[in-house]
Amino acid sequence: MPSHTFIMTIAPQKYTAHKGETAAIMSEKTFVLDTNVLLHNHTCIESFADNTVILPMPVIEELDKFKKETSELGRNARGVIRRLDALRERGRLGEGVRMENGGILKIMVSPSPAKDSGLEEEITDNKIIRVAYWLHKQGERVYFVSKDINARIKADALGIEVMDFEKEKINFEELFSGYREVTVNPRIIDEFYANHSVEIPDLNLLPNEFVNLISEGTEHLTALGRAGGNGTIIPMNSKIDSVFHIKPRSREQRMALELLMDDSVHLVTLVGKAGTGKTLLALAAGLEKTLHQKRYDRILVTRPIMPFGKDIGYLPGHKEEKLANWMMPIFDNLTYLMLKSGANDQHKNTVRDRIDKLLHEETIELEALTYIRGRSIPRQFVIVDEAQNLTPHEVKTIISRAGEGTKMILTGDPYQIDNPYLDASSNGLAYAVERMKTQAIHGHVTLTKSERSTLAAIAANLL
Repeated sequence: MPSHTFIMTIAPQKYTAHKGETAAIMSEKTFVLDTNVLLHNHTCIESFADNTVILPMPVIEELDKFKKETSELGRNARGVIRRLDALRERGRLGEGVRMENGGILKIMVSPSPAKDSGLEEEITDNKIIRVAYWLHKQGERVYFVSKDINARIKADALGIEVMDFEKEKINFEELFSGYREVTVNPRIIDEFYANHSVEIPDLNLLPNEFVNLISEGTEHLTALGRAGGNGTIIPMNSKIDSVFHIKPRSREQRMALELLMDDSVHLVTLVGKAGTGKTLLALAAGLEKTLHQKRYDRILVTRPIMPFGKDIGYLPGHKEEKLANWMMPIFDNLTYLMLKSGANDQHKNTVRDRIDKLLHEETIELEALTYIRGRSIPRQFVIVDEAQNLTPHEVKTIISRAGEGTKMILTGDPYQIDNPYLDASSNGLAYAVERMKTQAIHGHVTLTKSERSTLAAIAANLL
């Protein structure tokens, strides 16, 4: 039986529940939720209006294991538990309780293993799937909802309809790129250069979207501009030729620097494969704005602690020493920038000395995302690297920390995701790009050309 894609489009109906009321009749569809769905989004039980939501008892036991964690998983576990406790006041969860959206929530004990299921008894995932299988055998129209691909495969093999939870998914193949190419009459390009703007209302440009105007019949005659509002295309800022002693190597990098150096753009998202210069450009702009222009008080750099491959376990030392291991990509880029900017250094300070000085004076602050919740961050240039490993809710939490005068930069490659429950379409970076693209304070560029080295470019394209 094929998998299904579940899009939450069922409009919730108004319903007033009374204390002590229970639901004895099962609704048309029954959704059995895996633990990872609840840990991904603690409001997911409200997303199945007018249907029955089943939480197997092993799911409740797994939530109990996560509830003490200080991570996003722990917060989501506690959120679900509090919601269940509130619903408990309306009746017995084992019998089914009506929710405000017209649906029914029920907690079920895993039935005895069926001989024809082939599922080993002691595996927790199998205990959860057995609930869906038992309901399926009773004639219920059951959907097993899980973000675990292997669990979906098991359930599908048993004839159960399966689906991923996609409330916050976008179509990554149609992700906003931040720019477009348009073929126009040569006179439009002439007008653009003569008047330093041109109006083409039919393009319906999004805020801060870039446009490469190409002349009809003469492809070498082009003009690169940016949406200026009301269908107007304006030129790029001619002063942004070099930023902190580095020059853009491609048109995409030039567009990225345009957004990074524009103080009216408070949120910049940069998506691109390895070696396209996302982090380097963000750091260069941050150093220029902080050290030279004094626009921001400091640069705050953070990234999710998500290991590639097998985790090496606990690290010794205080917070800064632990973070240093995770922030090595940041130090690599800082080293390159300091080498470029220190060619004429009269004092002959080493690159490491200059970086340590910036860290000691807190001009650059390295922080783990674990400690960002609850903070208010004013007048800072914030770079969130590897943002593709964040959930949409985590990205919302981070962006909402921005105080007055703060600029947020999210960088990442949605094709290199280490979070097992995220993909190119469900990660927080891609979600932010799509949701924020109509806002005037947001700008986005998708970088496609690797500039790190010839080897890196070939590897990114072929491997």
